[in-house]
Amino acid sequence: MILTRFSRRIFVSAGACYLCCQGGIRGLALAFGAAGSVGEMPKSSLGLTYPVVDTGQERFFDNFGEIEQPGIGDAFFGQDAHFRRNLPAYQDNGDGTVTDLVTGLMWEKGYRVVSLEEARKAADTCRLAGFDDWRLPTIKELYSLVLFSGVDPSGPDVGRVPKGARPFIHPLFDFQYGSNGPRIIDTQLLSGTLRRFRGQQFVYGLNVADGRIKSYPVIERGGSGKKFTVRFVRGNPDYGKNRLVDNGDGTITDLATGLMWEKGDSGKGMTWGEALEWAQQKNRSKHLGYSDWRLPNAKELQSIVDYLRPQEEPGAPAIADIFQCTSIINEAGRKDYPYYWTSTTHESVRRGGADAVYICFGEGLGYFAPLGASREPIDIHGPGAQRSDPKTGDPKGFPRGRGPQGDVVRILNFVRLVRTVDRASSSSGPG
Repeated sequence: MILTRFSRRIFVSAGACYLCCQGGIRGLALAFGAAGSVGEMPKSSLGLTYPVVDTGQERFFDNFGEIEQPGIGDAFFGQDAHFRRNLPAYQDNGDGTVTDLVTGLMWEKGYRVVSLEEARKAADTCRLAGFDDWRLPTIKELYSLVLFSGVDPSGPDVGRVPKGARPFIHPLFDFQYGSNGPRIIDTQLLSGTLRRFRGQQFVYGLNVADGRIKSYPVIERGGSGKKFTVRFVRGNPDYGKNRLVDNGDGTITDLATGLMWEKGDSGKGMTWGEALEWAQQKNRSKHLGYSDWRLPNAKELQSIVDYLRPQEEPGAPAIADIFQCTSIINEAGRKDYPYYWTSTTHESVRRGGADAVYICFGEGLGYFAPLGASREPIDIHGPGAQRSDPKTGDPKGFPRGRGPQGDVVRILNFVRLVRTVDRASSSSGPG
């Protein structure tokens, strides 16, 4: 896409293409079907302090690749692309900033490569576009930017971007593969969300080259601060803050996002296809009085992660205690909590559509061997990490996990269903 010299443009995601509208009020009216001043939120976000931006995934997949759109009752019905809501919409302000018209957040269009300490100092002195309230984003604010129209480039050649790779962020933002490290996948956007692990400080980051959330040590082995790709944010101080209400009927409503959740979970693991069918079965039986449950997409499920709770209550799951979370015994023999499937396919150059996104509500385990130690499953990526698993298969085929840190592969992951309660919004699913 070629950017022209217009000083203000509106970009509304529509899969692989983007609608570009010049001007202010007229552009917004064309983009959202409603007049308003420049920067006003689209209809789908009105009344919500934490609107969850759509993932941008509009294609359909089975266990291995792209398929035609499944119908109700078909295998693989209920996946991400069936439910389009709060489509990504951005305004280039022409001054080095970009406004997210869904969330109300304003972002830097560009980035810098610095350590956490350097980023904090830079945020205090940043005066971009005349504003003095720039900050490091939380991991939830950062995750609002991720787009699962991206294609993971990971492969054996860590120095070359393969054909078919696509970033997990809107093309309006500046992006470069390997911006903060030697590998093409080293484009980790820094958040201000921290955790401690084995006495060391870690920080969560969103990798917009390969489409994952992981935590990283703040200080590298040599004692220097690890470098990250840093993009500051401002506005909407309530974004990422849940407003949970227990309805007393086995459901929990988040007034901030307009989503209703099961209080409990599936109580057992299953493949991705079985998870989609699980939701259809629950709808046929009017589970908890409703027939429009679905498997949440990646951004919906991440919205209920509580990154602070495991730090304040060691051994607790990364979710508010208003929810019920089944405990498990993990690969290290410790009490833990499950990975939960999302409806979102994690597409990659090497594996096509064979993997789906999950969120860790317990330890983000990997068979990692720091400094040549024996490989053991440790919480290398942290509660709230977002990774991917094969949609089907035998986890015994991955005795040491996969990926650079040996991410533990389970395949049989748990399910927590969701439904939309703000029906006045511009939901377009299913279909």
